[in-house]
Amino acid sequence: MQTFFPPFCFNQKAIFYWSFFAILVFFLAESHSALASTGTGGSLPYETWLTSLRNSVTGPVAFTLSIIGIVIAGGVLIFGGELNGFFRTLIFIVLVMALLIGSQNMMSTFFGRGAEIATLNGIDFQTERSA
Repeated sequence: MQTFFPPFCFNQKAIFYWSFFAILVFFLAESHSALASTGTGGSLPYETWLTSLRNSVTGPVAFTLSIIGIVIAGGVLIFGGELNGFFRTLIFIVLVMALLIGSQNMMSTFFGRGAEIATLNGIDFQTERSA
């Protein structure tokens, strides 16, 4: 007489995948109370000019120049005809830099630059904790 569940009939791959899925769901469902924000960093001597350089590279003027660079470099590559290797490499470098600067500005426009710190009834959590 044959039993319905013979011993060791479970598929080991299926058990592995289901346990991996269960662990993944557990960690994704686990809530974290991290208060993340854009940090001010330490008081290192070179942070001020690095911050101003970042603001200059990611500002509206840099975004406008990146759009102009993409248009001009694309036009030169399309309508430029026969270009020597150095000039073609230079155009590709301008195009890649313009794309990097433009995409960074687009992503920060769509998704923001840091975490939002929520308030409860107009009261900041930081002031509640220190009081």
